[in-house]
Amino acid sequence: MKLPTPGAIRDLSDRIDECISQLPSRVINEYGYDPWGYSPKWAKPVMMAFGLMYEYWFRVETSGAENLPRGRAILIGNHAGNTFAWDGAMVAMAALLEGAPPRALRGMAEFFLPTIPYFNVFMHRVGTVVGRPENGRRMLEMEEALLVFPEGHRGFIKTYTRRYRLQRFGLGFMRLALATATPIVPVAIVGSEEHSPGIATSRALARLIQSPAFPVTITFPWLGPLGMVPLPAKFRIRFGAPLHFRGDPEADNEQIEVKVAKVKAAIRSMLKDMLRKRRSIWL
Repeated sequence: MKLPTPGAIRDLSDRIDECISQLPSRVINEYGYDPWGYSPKWAKPVMMAFGLMYEYWFRVETSGAENLPRGRAILIGNHAGNTFAWDGAMVAMAALLEGAPPRALRGMAEFFLPTIPYFNVFMHRVGTVVGRPENGRRMLEMEEALLVFPEGHRGFIKTYTRRYRLQRFGLGFMRLALATATPIVPVAIVGSEEHSPGIATSRALARLIQSPAFPVTITFPWLGPLGMVPLPAKFRIRFGAPLHFRGDPEADNEQIEVKVAKVKAAIRSMLKDMLRKRRSIWL
């Protein structure tokens, strides 16, 4: 881990501004929001905070950014984190800072996340929406790039002993891709399993807060809010070649699962290669 100098912080701010200036214009109403609640006023400081984490805390190495399409796309990645979706934040920063041209990703969140006080406002202000098919379709029709983690909470909240074992994928993203003729970009993320290693899940606490699951990590909830601070594991992100699928979006689950399995296999193959080449969790 390295610490940023004041000059480096200014340079990062300028770099983010330059990337933002290259993004397609979004429809912003008179109150400063787009149709889904995104606010440029909110997004810039959040991008700056995530950018510092990208450059100096997780020291992200990104490859394959040239595989990001210019138009509509659905990015599908492996999911982990337990306490906060740093994987999504880092993939979003990779697409912004390394993409040519820069891409602003739209996160598709699970249905229970908007029920979390304050976080529900935050997620919409930075461009994330609830993962409803109608939201995804409208965004893709506007040539947006969506970021989806089809493992959902099954991948996000799991113990360290199950690290990098892909859980069951939902099928909705494939139906959406077929309905909108959208390419799918597989994304492999290494480092996301180590920043907050899970040791258990608590069903009792999950029921208490009406969540699908509740993580217990080596630091959370034992240290309170401080326990949510991630360890400085080094992130590596790889964008794979776009995958194109054709077929009936209303086909039965068995037919859709065959296509989903191909996406899952692409991610698994990249993960296997990246983990084989990794020499240290931290470096």
